[in-house]
Amino acid sequence: MKIFVVGGAGYIGSICAELLLDEGHAITVFDNLTEGHRRAVDRRAQFVEGDLVDRETISAALRDARPDAVMHFAANALVGESMQNPSKYFRNNVGSGLNLLDAMVAHDVRCLVFSSTCATFGPPERVPIDETTPQRPINPYGESKLMFEKILHWYDQIHGLRFVSLRYFNAAGASENFGEDHRVETHLLPNVLKVALGQKPQVEIYGTDYETPDGTCIRDYIHISDLSRAHILALEAKESACYNLGTGGGASVREVIDRCRRVTGRKIPVGEKPRRPGDQARLIASSEKGKRELGWGQQGRTRRPLHGSAGEGQKKSPTVIGA
Repeated sequence: MKIFVVGGAGYIGSICAELLLDEGHAITVFDNLTEGHRRAVDRRAQFVEGDLVDRETISAALRDARPDAVMHFAANALVGESMQNPSKYFRNNVGSGLNLLDAMVAHDVRCLVFSSTCATFGPPERVPIDETTPQRPINPYGESKLMFEKILHWYDQIHGLRFVSLRYFNAAGASENFGEDHRVETHLLPNVLKVALGQKPQVEIYGTDYETPDGTCIRDYIHISDLSRAHILALEAKESACYNLGTGGGASVREVIDRCRRVTGRKIPVGEKPRRPGDQARLIASSEKGKRELGWGQQGRTRRPLHGSAGEGQKKSPTVIGA
């Protein structure tokens, strides 16, 4: 297939593009390089530097590439920043996303794999979180992604644009060639390892009074290779659908830090800070729908999760980072 990867110079997009190329697909990467990196674009891919805010640019790029499908990774994704600057998130994640959808309709590209998020759910009524859990986001980032999911439903009904929305929980890890390199790094694992490498004096823990066993947030960490595999499987979906992607288990902030101490042999000092606005205590996925309908996870690497209290009894086939 010919796949047009929007945001393909970023963390997840670059590794998905790499895997697609490994499997023989032809890839065009479209990225404005504000968050991504030119060196993260696989040499086998065509690269177009452009911004979704420019309707003419994205339209021309799709016209020239004539793809069979689009993968959309281009979004602002910092919960804290969205609480300070909601306009940025709605303009980019919703407004610019509409420019992409309109260009797809204009050039008869009718298949989209969308990078969504567990932040669309807000505080869950139960864990693990499955696709029937009510979506009540508590930050503009999650709200912007939920708005776009709703827009996709209407574009499917009105224009026949088939979509698969993949709701990530916590991506982690790297491929052989590409990894995580954010200009503003907020993800836990890279920041912990920066301390182990002597690049930072300590790792910050934001909130130690959550209703969890050790008082710190629990997250469902999924290896980037397993996450990328779900995108390829989604290309074969016959109907529009939404899927949660995780392991069914979780690890607290303190558990991740402790595991990194054991693996690296470094002390890794910590600094405790107040909670960040918009953070939630526990986010753990149920991915049974994706396993059942996409066949995802069956080829994954089974590892023992760091924290299993919220997901006992569930098969955990994707990799859990740090295990």
